[in-house]
Amino acid sequence: MTEQIALRPATSDEIPAVLALWARAAKGTSITDDEAGVAALLARDPDCLIVATAADGPAADGSAAAGPAVLLGTVIAGWDGWRCHLYRLAVDPGHRRRGIGAALLAAAEERFATLGGRRADAMVLDDNALGHRTWQSAGYHPEPQWSRWVKPLAS
Repeated sequence: MTEQIALRPATSDEIPAVLALWARAAKGTSITDDEAGVAALLARDPDCLIVATAADGPAADGSAAAGPAVLLGTVIAGWDGWRCHLYRLAVDPGHRRRGIGAALLAAAEERFATLGGRRADAMVLDDNALGHRTWQSAGYHPEPQWSRWVKPLAS
């Protein structure tokens, strides 16, 4: 069953709702999963955080006229001019298995194709079995020869 949804870039006034959705629906957290981090993301690339809302719900177009939209899902489709990176594919647990994640990924891949991207990669926690199934069903596969190396930077 595919739920009728609207897809669009997130707005800065939705940052609290995005963070609340991630707290409910995403596994794990990142150092940038806070208001300042998401605000910096949107300031750098206003179109990279794609949200799904109910197509007939309040403010499905992102306007504030009808009140705040209820976020059903998100994906960050980051493009650095060289590579396409996917983060925070998250669907509200009460709305899963309705095509929202697939629609978000399709929108992200369309964005990448428009920008000239040739390959997308996704950050998925090793112990996120649900995430592994989701990404695999969308045609993604792990590359076991790679490991992620990180270093928190002083702010």
